[in-house]
Amino acid sequence: MVVLTARDEKRGKDATAEIHSTGLPNVIFHQLDVLDPVSIQSLASFIKDKFGRLDILINNAGVAGVIVDEEQLRALNFDPETWLSVKPTNVLQGVMKQTYEKAEECLNTNYYGVQRVTEALLPLLELSPLGARVVNVSSLRGDQLRRIPGEDIRKELADVDTLTEEKIDAILKRFLRAMKENKLEEGGWSLTVPAYSISKVTLNAYTRILAKKHPNMLINCVHPGFVITDMNWQIGTMTVEEGAKGPVKCALLPDGGPSRCYFDQTEVASF
Repeated sequence: MVVLTARDEKRGKDATAEIHSTGLPNVIFHQLDVLDPVSIQSLASFIKDKFGRLDILINNAGVAGVIVDEEQLRALNFDPETWLSVKPTNVLQGVMKQTYEKAEECLNTNYYGVQRVTEALLPLLELSPLGARVVNVSSLRGDQLRRIPGEDIRKELADVDTLTEEKIDAILKRFLRAMKENKLEEGGWSLTVPAYSISKVTLNAYTRILAKKHPNMLINCVHPGFVITDMNWQIGTMTVEEGAKGPVKCALLPDGGPSRCYFDQTEVASF
């Protein structure tokens, strides 16, 4: 049985009905807002009462952290490689507005939301008889710390032997301070979708910390590909079905499979 969640109850129920119409009945819906502790606890209680345990958790909530002029973005008709490139581009920055409020929302959703949901469900994951699977859906913008210009930041996040959740908290506070003071470039932060980028880099770091704490589980993060979704304003290059392959592979890894890894779609890649 699969429990599908969404913040918007109507959209979640519509998605569930669409899945049922394809001949897959073993999907049920439960509302979840990763920003709301009450909503998270409601989901945990529901799973405990109905199933008694959780075998697989896929964390897929995410927001872009910017305000975009969608008409102008589509009018650019730029090569998707521009979006995927490491270097910031004036073209993209011209159609994106970055605000402190959007950055804070992005970190609260993409990083802290995943952390809150995972911590709430860990007691149920630990009851999985064969060892649970946890999959954190990341991004190409989360891969390889080269996407963060600041050397000190890269070193801190790369030192996984000493990295802790408290250290990640401190890094994110520094980022928000730089955002508020308009000192991103001076501070060594990414200038292209900056909040999204650091949220995914820290999500990857959290994945490695979590996997180290729970060696009986297989815990990985995965870049599903540049999928056509509302979050990227429908400018992706892959279908949802194609993008699902990596997360599904990570969710169904056999016993003894890789853990504490970053998958680029279906293949293990470097952080």
